[in-house]
Amino acid sequence: MNDARIRCTACGAINRVPADRLGDHPTCGRCKAPLFTGKPVAVDATLFDQLVGTDSLPILVDFWASWCGPCRMMAPAFEAAASQLEPQIRLLKVDTESAQAIAARYGIRSIPTLILFHGGREISRQSGAMDQRSIVNWARSTLG
Repeated sequence: MNDARIRCTACGAINRVPADRLGDHPTCGRCKAPLFTGKPVAVDATLFDQLVGTDSLPILVDFWASWCGPCRMMAPAFEAAASQLEPQIRLLKVDTESAQAIAARYGIRSIPTLILFHGGREISRQSGAMDQRSIVNWARSTLG
């Protein structure tokens, strides 16, 4: 049985969770915060690097900006997708205005852009607004 490494977004502790227990609403061993909330986590550059670099789960990131109409249209669909994809996939939101270095690092040229990471590496990306079903189907089919 494999353990998943999950970083707590509240305190930063790395938690080991048996893969078959991910659906049991695990909490952080240090601060007792839920490791999954069924909602995307808004992250800054530091937390982004920590999560993408240490979590053993796939991570789906929405690169967006508050001034972007399609981003605002897709936001509810991305949030709803989190309730379907967690805990098998962690969902993050990166505001490209406040985290410009991350957007530049990944060559974000249009928003919204979704990037799926696994093992610290980008495995796929999709630009343009999508509905909930399309987000879920794209993420699952990309991971196989």
